[in-house]
Amino acid sequence: MNKIDCPSAAAPQGEAGRDGLSVFDIQRYCIHDGEGIRTTVFFKGCPLRCAWCHNPESQAGKPELLWNEERCTGCGACEAACLQKAVWGGCPEPDRSRCIACGACVQACLGSARQVAGIRYSPEELAAAVCRDRMFYEESGGGATLSGGEVLAAEPFPAVLELCRLLKEEGISVFIDTCGQAPFERFEQLLEVADCFLYDIKAMDSQKHRKWTGVGNELILQNLWKLHLNGARIRLRLPLVEGVNAEEEDILPVIGLLKKGLRAEKIHLLPYHDFGRSKAQRLGHVSQPSFQAPSREKLEGLAELFRGAGFPQVVIGG
Repeated sequence: MNKIDCPSAAAPQGEAGRDGLSVFDIQRYCIHDGEGIRTTVFFKGCPLRCAWCHNPESQAGKPELLWNEERCTGCGACEAACLQKAVWGGCPEPDRSRCIACGACVQACLGSARQVAGIRYSPEELAAAVCRDRMFYEESGGGATLSGGEVLAAEPFPAVLELCRLLKEEGISVFIDTCGQAPFERFEQLLEVADCFLYDIKAMDSQKHRKWTGVGNELILQNLWKLHLNGARIRLRLPLVEGVNAEEEDILPVIGLLKKGLRAEKIHLLPYHDFGRSKAQRLGHVSQPSFQAPSREKLEGLAELFRGAGFPQVVIGG
């Protein structure tokens, strides 16, 4: 087996603005994104606009600038560095109509108040980054999880397939974390190289799904069933938000799907968290609505619905 050379710690991790796959984060030692210890790669670009999105920097496919007002010292270094005149007049908040997220102001910033979300990587660079943690995968039965955003919406998609093939050639497990909103042809291409699909169900009612995510769920449910028919390993993930999708009436249709024969290795009940609100503010987005997580008591009750229906593989959390 030809091992991929891993980059040194000093090696640049991708470049902004060139061809390749746009990634906004690579998280190591993840224990909630599949089996064992995993490295999770987060791609930019998503067809959904969930009102509670905890990674709002993942939604747009292009690089974006995050500005943290609390860290800003008002030194003016960003204005001097910006060639697009997106910072001017002594105001450090970027003019997003001009900003191209080139990163010049990030390098000049003395207070680490600025960050670019979205770095371009080749499949080979990403595979090398994942391979750095090979010994953790071997000891724990872990691997790589490709997430987002939406990995099936990442462009160019052939580069996603190449990344998966490189990892499989290295004997590294590949899990796909997906919202399901993509042409099934892309799922078909991943069947050969993906070990398991972590499949989100945000609402079984299409109108409610459209209200909270911007799109209906017809394609999502069709793709889920087709994956089942193709023998894919599936783990269902249900992000639960109080007042949105955390009542028995929201859960019973999922149980109905399982009773029809849908195979799910595990069912994860994922309580809402508000990590995305501060990031949305740093992106200059309109503030997210205020949501709450279901209580532990409610989550236990929903889990008991699955167990009582004959599906004991339900867990709370990732």
